[in-house]
Amino acid sequence: MEDGLEIKLAYGRTGLNIQLPDSAVILQPKSISGLDDPESALLFSLDAPIGGPPLKNLVAKGKKVAILHTDITRATPNRLILPVILDYLLDHGVAPEDIVLINGLGTHRPQTQEEMDQLLGEDILKRFRCLQHDSRDQENLTLIGESSFGHPIWINKAVVEADLRILTGFIEPHFFAGFSGGPKAIMPGTVGLQTILDNHGYELIADPQATFGVTEGNPVWMEMMEVVRKLGPSFLLNVTMNTKNGVTQVFAGDVHQAHQAGCQFARENAMAAVSEPFDIVVTSNSGYPLDQNLYQSIKGISAASQIVRKSGAILLAARCVEGLPEYGGYAQILRKAGSVDGVLEMLQQPGFSMQDQWQVQIQARVQKDTDVFVYSEGLGDDEIRTAFMTPCDSIDLALPAMMRTYGHKVCVIPDGPLTIPYVHR
Repeated sequence: MEDGLEIKLAYGRTGLNIQLPDSAVILQPKSISGLDDPESALLFSLDAPIGGPPLKNLVAKGKKVAILHTDITRATPNRLILPVILDYLLDHGVAPEDIVLINGLGTHRPQTQEEMDQLLGEDILKRFRCLQHDSRDQENLTLIGESSFGHPIWINKAVVEADLRILTGFIEPHFFAGFSGGPKAIMPGTVGLQTILDNHGYELIADPQATFGVTEGNPVWMEMMEVVRKLGPSFLLNVTMNTKNGVTQVFAGDVHQAHQAGCQFARENAMAAVSEPFDIVVTSNSGYPLDQNLYQSIKGISAASQIVRKSGAILLAARCVEGLPEYGGYAQILRKAGSVDGVLEMLQQPGFSMQDQWQVQIQARVQKDTDVFVYSEGLGDDEIRTAFMTPCDSIDLALPAMMRTYGHKVCVIPDGPLTIPYVHR
């Protein structure tokens, strides 16, 4: 495409330059500067929270505090946030031995020692008790009752036994929980596998309200929030970030009220309206660390699906250094189902329940009406076809051919699900 536009997609750690037709529409998040002094903003938020008392009023000598943080698949600036919280707790009388940091893995794989160093830093790992949640370790789970949906709630014992839980993370639109951050630190972050499977089950995921930008009325998010309330005292410290991973705002305090404030900020700055659907949507999965495997990259595909016409096409660029991956149930479900229709038929079978089925369900829902192409240096062609997608060796070569097949209305979302588009009618 000799006379087109050149743009850089968020891809892996380095990005990917591609050529576009001059007529292509480019959707990006609003340009927001990072805070000049994010540490001071974090510290201020602890003493001036939203909807609740200052953190110092919730802690004291002898009180046990559990700090929940995200894993290596998320871009949360843990090494910025966690030292501020830890110093604050120590300054207000909490003993180091009464603090536990918990890596909220949900169903994700445990981190290597190198990855834990990257997440937390050597000093925190040496000074404090640092755990990695295991949703399958029944001996380290406690049953705290049932949700209003009738689902048993199993939670990490260290989370339950704490006098206070501090929930950290970052807020962006999420493809079935509405927004990330908030109650997701607890659920799915630190609950048992069956509790995750129930919350991410076929019926709740199939609800029309279980989508980007919706919390109230979204059954997935509402059950998450219900679980947090059942646990007892919790304090939220979430941030929003720009495309350079700079902190743009801090939202601390009551889990519900502070999260809703953050969601509104993210909604205003990350969601973009278009007037009509496109023939082709080119997207990424926001680059590293969010595009480490195809499973995670379904979020980018789902974002693109919001504005592609029926029988149109999505072209995803995702590095996928971990492949599909082979751990978890994602690849297994795809291979067992054998087709898009096979996926949906299998997931609807009475009693069917398997890890990662939610991702495959959303993927299949998109693929019922849309062809998906994938450019990835980390995936082999056979792996891409296992996911019922079409391999693409070069976006620059593939896009003109796709335009001849699907049409010339092209939209590009360079930063993937950091921008959530929707058709405004």
